Amino acid sequence: MMRAVVFDIGGVLIQWDPHLAWIDEMGSREAVAEFLDRIDFSARNLRGDQGERFADLAAELDNEADRARLAAYVERYHLTVPAKMPGTWGILYRLKNRGVELHAITNVSAETWPAEVEKFPELGTIFGVAVVSGQERMLKPQPEIFATFCDRAGLKPKDCLFIDDRPDNVEAACAFGMDAVQFTNAQMLEHDLIARGLL
Repeated sequence: MMRAVVFDIGGVLIQWDPHLAWIDEMGSREAVAEFLDRIDFSARNLRGDQGERFADLAAELDNEADRARLAAYVERYHLTVPAKMPGTWGILYRLKNRGVELHAITNVSAETWPAEVEKFPELGTIFGVAVVSGQERMLKPQPEIFATFCDRAGLKPKDCLFIDDRPDNVEAACAFGMDAVQFTNAQMLEHDLIARGLL
């Protein structure tokens, strides 16, 4: 019997767009996109999600302006998470009201996670266990992060339905022994949960 639903957060429960950290300063989405590409933000952000400090990541850059911008990412992070994803929070509370265990595994920096919780306080209270990649120094889709979660939550993989917007993370959860679905929108998620008898 499935006992728990394990949520990814960014792209499932809250919107995340790193461009928003610098649009006010740089004037356009295109200018920010060029900056993000120039500094290989995706790779550096993944390193942040795995526990490295953004000040150290910024120090690697040669261009002084780029260095200053990336160093300011943590203090500007709240701008990148502008709103909740439409529909998913209603589903979350319906699951809670049905007595389903709610947990989370999120790829996010230990430095920026507090800003998410400050902006959306429910993130700090609704989950029994929230495994934050930057605190654990491991990332989805690594199997170790799923093992850490199961150990901490006292659950077996077969007890869990994992929800994530990235197909590689969904595949990794399935390979670990969880049931898993890729999130596309709240309507499809509701359908997936009803099909499993969870709603």
